[in-house]
Amino acid sequence: MLRIALRNVLAHKARLTMTILAVLLGVAFVAGTLVFTDSISEAYRSSAEKSFTSVDVRLRPARSPAGPDTGRLLDHALLDRAAALPGVASAKGVVSGFTALSDKHGRMVGEGWATTGANYDARYPMLRGRPPTTRGEVAIDAQTAERTGYRVGDTVRLSVSGPALVATVTGIFTTDDGNVAAGGSLALFDTDTAQQRFAEPGRYNYVDLTAAPGTTAEQLRQRVEALLPYGVEAITATRLAAEQADDNVRDFRTLSQVLLACAGVALFVAAFLIVNTFTVLVTQRSKELALLRAVGASRRQVTRSVLIEAAVIGLTASVAGLAIGIGLGAAVRSMLSATRSTLPDGPLLVEVRTVVVVLALGVGVTVCAAWLPARRATKIPPVAAMSTLYAPATVRSLVVRNTVGAVLASVGTGLTLAAGTMADGKVTLGLGTMLLLTGVFVLTPLLSRPVIAAADPALRRFGVTGKLARQNAVRNPRRTAATASALTIGLTLIAGLNVIGASADRAVHNLAASDYVRGDYVVSMANGAALAPDAAATLRELDEVTAVSPRREIPAVVDGVPQTVVGFRSADIDKLLNLGMTEGTFGAGKTAIVDVETADGSGWHVGDSIDITWPDGIQERLELTGLYHSRFDGGVRTDLSLMDQHLDRVADTSIFVKVDGGASQARQRTLRTALGDSPAIRVKDRRELTNDITGAIGLVLNILYGMLALAVVVAVLGVVNTLAMSVHERTQEIGLLRAIGLDRSGVKRMVRQESVVISLFGGVLGVGLGIFFGWAVGRLVAALGIDTWAFVVPWGRLALVLAAAAVVGVVAAEWPARRAAKLDILAAVRTE
Repeated sequence: MLRIALRNVLAHKARLTMTILAVLLGVAFVAGTLVFTDSISEAYRSSAEKSFTSVDVRLRPARSPAGPDTGRLLDHALLDRAAALPGVASAKGVVSGFTALSDKHGRMVGEGWATTGANYDARYPMLRGRPPTTRGEVAIDAQTAERTGYRVGDTVRLSVSGPALVATVTGIFTTDDGNVAAGGSLALFDTDTAQQRFAEPGRYNYVDLTAAPGTTAEQLRQRVEALLPYGVEAITATRLAAEQADDNVRDFRTLSQVLLACAGVALFVAAFLIVNTFTVLVTQRSKELALLRAVGASRRQVTRSVLIEAAVIGLTASVAGLAIGIGLGAAVRSMLSATRSTLPDGPLLVEVRTVVVVLALGVGVTVCAAWLPARRATKIPPVAAMSTLYAPATVRSLVVRNTVGAVLASVGTGLTLAAGTMADGKVTLGLGTMLLLTGVFVLTPLLSRPVIAAADPALRRFGVTGKLARQNAVRNPRRTAATASALTIGLTLIAGLNVIGASADRAVHNLAASDYVRGDYVVSMANGAALAPDAAATLRELDEVTAVSPRREIPAVVDGVPQTVVGFRSADIDKLLNLGMTEGTFGAGKTAIVDVETADGSGWHVGDSIDITWPDGIQERLELTGLYHSRFDGGVRTDLSLMDQHLDRVADTSIFVKVDGGASQARQRTLRTALGDSPAIRVKDRRELTNDITGAIGLVLNILYGMLALAVVVAVLGVVNTLAMSVHERTQEIGLLRAIGLDRSGVKRMVRQESVVISLFGGVLGVGLGIFFGWAVGRLVAALGIDTWAFVVPWGRLALVLAAAAVVGVVAAEWPARRAAKLDILAAVRTE
């Protein structure tokens, strides 16, 4: 049976080429993604480890599960106590923070959050010049100096969350800092200057400890924990390196997840092609399989022979895909290195996991897809198969199939509708989507006849070829359905993304037009970091400003649950934001407000008291004085005067500003000038904020469209394969049509029109499902509290999707149509 299986593979090389190519594309995408991600992750990990070669344990502000670190500053007394511990070889205070360095053209250098500044110490060897010793001096890393062209003695502009500063470059140093390798920059100041800019005089952000010989990092960490005040933690250099590597590779990891998801869709689409291919091949070999049964082969052996064929095809495609994927991973890395010279160096990494996953996926998808045709073939009685009197699709089997499909589609529709009424219906929506899609796929043969029949008036205009094309499309509903379903998947996702994107765009514009943001400007840092502590006070002193409130986030524990508490200036907030208060008021003192959803879930009411533990460890009891409707983010909100008592330093990520006379370019310039005209500070009005959000939505959607194009390409291969095999099956029929007068151009038109009909059938199903799923996602978003969400159907874009489906049909039919037209009439008529 093994020899028979291998012989059959070699006998049908041309027909199996499209199947191999489809699996190869999906597998290559998976392999390339894994190789690229693993290589970059390993390079960043090695680079991060070098960043902490002189550190064994770091003392730092504790990080909360609900948000950022506690913001605690470490004083010199803690540094001295840690240095006196047994097993400590050295202890250094570290001060660091965001520092925007401008190049010679005034543009910010680096990659946002990785653009940092710190105090100088001996761990940074000077390549040229000397370390900074006083205010107005700075040293920069060698990679930044090379990129910008700065030399010792040059004057640079930089910003530390506040006004732009001017400093003289006194030295250029080398560093293995992983953030620098990730594309950032590092500027060093003397310790006094760094403390003034990033912390407070005599205080540090971190304390780095080096273990004495004979003491391990873990032993040192355990010893120092007894000294730590509330809100401070000790972690080893190993964990620090892992965190930094994770931070640096986060964007690549997110991209890899998207790529893997799209590759999964492509492989799922390929499964339909495989099912189609093996169904036709098994049907064409029904006499051969029946003869094997007649001479003693068991049903299991026949099934096994078909699955062996599938395994050989899957293995061939997987090996080729793995090789191409490795090449893709290397090529992508080379291209990124050419555009981002700061990517860390490292070898191309092909993990054993990658090889196993790729081979298992390729072989597994192919074998699983081929199992159903193989099983169906063995159910045919040998005598019936040899006499060609056996009809595989009985009325009973069709009734069972349609019943199962109807049940799955009904349950899926019900769950999808129910998800929109739930506070957290993501899982329900996902399950409903899967069931509905499965149900529609099962019902596709039933749906194909009425949908394709609706195209009959248009096809009649093409005369005989149009009529023949329609009849050919509905002749084998199962095959037509499987071919159309492959295209349906990709177009469903694309249509759904179009609906979601258009609805999100409308929601953003509705929000901008609503009174949620009543202020004129939002001030923030380019990297999302904290603004200068005095930024809000500086803006409040301007004559043009009528209201100012920062948005301040700090981690806390509310009634035993870690979460982020948000603070506003209650006296001005009504002029800047519409909080959507449904009950009570937002005021100062030991009070708080909370969103309605959180209050309902916790059983809170206006007048109740809640216990809150602040970052400094102090616990207070607050009175709930109001409830609000959450449009985007909920949770506990308090007045700034209450939370500021428990902070070592103020850290505002954004400031809302209202000016007299409304937004204008002159007012915007005034605000920027007051904040020191820093290159890192962004002052945006509501229109600019709206454009930023819609632009980001469009960018994400365009990336996803590009990724899903792979699934459409695989679907095109499926249409080509189906038409090619259909032409082979109808060789005699085409010969007879040619014999009675149908010319070659007519044969080509017939095949093309059949292809367009099948493609448009898949396109109609895809667009319909996409609109439904886009609407369902919108209901879920609205249920989460975003009341500006509006369901929008972009008919123009969806018409383009259908037009693209028609183009797919024309392109996919080109080779089969030419092949059909070139058939020899006499040879075709004699074909059995």
